Amino acid sequence: MSKTKTIVVFTLLLTIPGLVAAQDSTSQQEKTIAELQAKIEKLEVRVAELEKKVADDNSPSTQPAQASANARAPQSQIEQLKARARARMRKDREKYSQEQIAEAERLYQVANKNWRSPEAKQALQQLVEEFPDLDRTGCAVLYLGQTSEGDERETLLKQAIEKYGDCFYGNGVQVGAYGRYLLALYYSEKGDSEKAKALFEEIRKNYPTAIDHSGRPLMGKLPQ
Repeated sequence: MSKTKTIVVFTLLLTIPGLVAAQDSTSQQEKTIAELQAKIEKLEVRVAELEKKVADDNSPSTQPAQASANARAPQSQIEQLKARARARMRKDREKYSQEQIAEAERLYQVANKNWRSPEAKQALQQLVEEFPDLDRTGCAVLYLGQTSEGDERETLLKQAIEKYGDCFYGNGVQVGAYGRYLLALYYSEKGDSEKAKALFEEIRKNYPTAIDHSGRPLMGKLPQ
């Protein structure tokens, strides 16, 4: 064998292991990539399933049926109600100045210290008289109804429902929905089941996502 051929053969012998190793490395990489792609596809399927489940759980059409008296509503549902509350509060600026809104809030907080005290009732009544169209006024009327008895309770709860139904507490509780619930309980206590039933049906029909002050769905508190 010539010297030149010997050099070529020797060079090939040195190169072949590297080529084989490179092929093995490429093959291993392709295998690893294929495995990762398969895992990603499985994860994407799982994520899609979870997203669908969350959407179904939070859907107004399915949530009331799943609600229970003690379970809190989904956080997304509560946040939506809070957003509606903030939107309603912004409407106050169309009619009242910042100073007037601040004064109304001061009166409300006087009552907030002790809802059943004479000072609380006086502060809430002053709020209603001076700022009849505020969002806070709807909450004030509803609280006056809760702390009253007999015919006065019925009158105030009706007023809260009819005039301030679109008002909200900051935690997402709607006056129109919660007022109906309280009035229905009042009628139930009096033995007027037909009026109570009518109000419960209004809640089911018009306020399926409504909550109480603990964040629990009103639907879960209604009689079956």
